Amino acid sequence: MEDEQKKFYIHLVSDATGTTLLGLSRACLAQFEGIEPNQKFWPLVRTERQLERVIQRIDENPGPVVFTFVNERMRRRLQDHCDHLGVPCVAVLDPIIHTLSGYLGRHAKGVPGLQHVMDDAYFKRVSAIEFAMRFDDGKNLKGLAEADVVLVGVSRTSKTPTSVFLARRGIKAANIPLIPDIPVPEEYFNYPKPMYVGLTAATERLVHIRRNRLKAEKTGEKALEENTYLDADKIEEEVRKARRLFTQHHWPVIDVTKRSIEETAAEVMALLQSRWDKQNSSEKMDPGSS
Repeated sequence: MEDEQKKFYIHLVSDATGTTLLGLSRACLAQFEGIEPNQKFWPLVRTERQLERVIQRIDENPGPVVFTFVNERMRRRLQDHCDHLGVPCVAVLDPIIHTLSGYLGRHAKGVPGLQHVMDDAYFKRVSAIEFAMRFDDGKNLKGLAEADVVLVGVSRTSKTPTSVFLARRGIKAANIPLIPDIPVPEEYFNYPKPMYVGLTAATERLVHIRRNRLKAEKTGEKALEENTYLDADKIEEEVRKARRLFTQHHWPVIDVTKRSIEETAAEVMALLQSRWDKQNSSEKMDPGSS
């Protein structure tokens, strides 16, 4: 009986792409041990006919419902049906929208998917993603001066996925790999606009990730053992040289050993925001800035 209680369905219903719901669900479910949620995802539900199909699926597999509808009629229909089934039904955006509405003295528009409209912010994100692809892994260093952030680190310190994650937030991120015996010209480390961030990791972690990467490429065991790319002593030296470079340039350093991509990107964004705040403060204090 106890095992059965650990298994349950959870329905995520959205009138937009549902990315907000997925993130919230993942964060909340991670707080519970010994559970086996069967997540049902229903995005872009914008008509009553679509909603009725979702309700039918909820009937077949009852469980908590989390939703982001803004249409009042559809909200009421979903909530009434969940009450009938005796399952929780939570409108996750309501507390935030109500709080902001009270503070701003304005009503929310109640239009689904406004966060995904093709406005200036949307095109900024598209441009940032194109930038991240163009300046990934040091394959293009000309134009690097226009980056918001430049991530620098040895191989397998999550530079590329972090750059892409930042780009999805509208931040132009480039990355430069530090490869033994292939020096990077100093000029590329001294542009005034970008914030440079050093990424590092524990040697053991790098050996593990690199080995898995080579195995995925179907490298033979003998070749793996002879590959200097996996030599712990050489990797340790790579990390030491990288840290010396970071110290020399006074860059902030993030150890990604026990961090997810999201956590690394969040710290980069916090560093970047702090930098921008200081720059704006300096400009306001400088009488010649206007």
